[in-house]
Amino acid sequence: MGTRSTIVSWFIVVGAIVTLPAVGHAQEAAVSGTVTDSTGAVLPGVAVSALTPMPSVGQTSATTPYAPPRTPDGQPDLQGIWQVLSTAAWDIEGSTPSLGVPAGHGVVEGGLIPYQPAALARKKENFAKRATLDPETKCLLPGIPRMTYMPYPFQIVQQASKVTILYEYRRFLRRIHMDGLPHPEGHIDFWLGDSRGRWEGNTLVVDVIHFNDNTWFDRAGNFHSDELHVVERYTPTGPDHLLYEVTIEDPKVFTRPWKMSMPLYRRQRQEAELLEYQCAAYVLDNEWDNPASNYFQQR
Repeated sequence: MGTRSTIVSWFIVVGAIVTLPAVGHAQEAAVSGTVTDSTGAVLPGVAVSALTPMPSVGQTSATTPYAPPRTPDGQPDLQGIWQVLSTAAWDIEGSTPSLGVPAGHGVVEGGLIPYQPAALARKKENFAKRATLDPETKCLLPGIPRMTYMPYPFQIVQQASKVTILYEYRRFLRRIHMDGLPHPEGHIDFWLGDSRGRWEGNTLVVDVIHFNDNTWFDRAGNFHSDELHVVERYTPTGPDHLLYEVTIEDPKVFTRPWKMSMPLYRRQRQEAELLEYQCAAYVLDNEWDNPASNYFQQR
């Protein structure tokens, strides 16, 4: 019985050591005390150690802000190819798994979007008819912020007077004006809005207005009106990570402003580049000779 207890105790100790999570790089630190069997006898040659998490190479501790590299004009360098690794494209409030839909946590602060009652009813209708109503099914531009967390990478290119974001989806590009000029007057129906940027410390803050009402936030039917106002924040938290934060306002649809956030990850492959996803061409190829297609309003 004593031998069996000794063996069990040994596996418990070993299991406790090998199943500790490895966070970044780790170092072993001795823990005072001894290992005994069920009779109280000390097990010879058995050392107890724990893994003490240490910051990974290139990361900073929680108390030390990350200092990003700088562009030639002295601004934080956010350039590179980035991609979200989440299910926000399916449902920003969190997705329940089903055929073609992965399970995922929500990215909305507080969990739920503060819809007005009539808007909530429309959101539910959108969800029920999402297979045909979702603008993405027609390969239309998905809008901002949805364009950021589509399951396709994008590239940030910086210049003194503008920041350009190139998207793999439909090979589209977006200009963020950094010259301090205000948004143009009037209301303009843009698919991706009009973007005006500024720096707040190491954070790129982008104010976006002038949207149309033809885009959704995700594939679950979450929507907005043409009075949408978006404020994006891109903050480097390490050499290969950006924190993407978004504040949404729309007095026609929501009872108050609300926020969502998610990390962006740098693509690591040496040969990383934006490839091609020409959605509209693929739909045309698939639907052109389909007599039952509802894609075309006129043939």
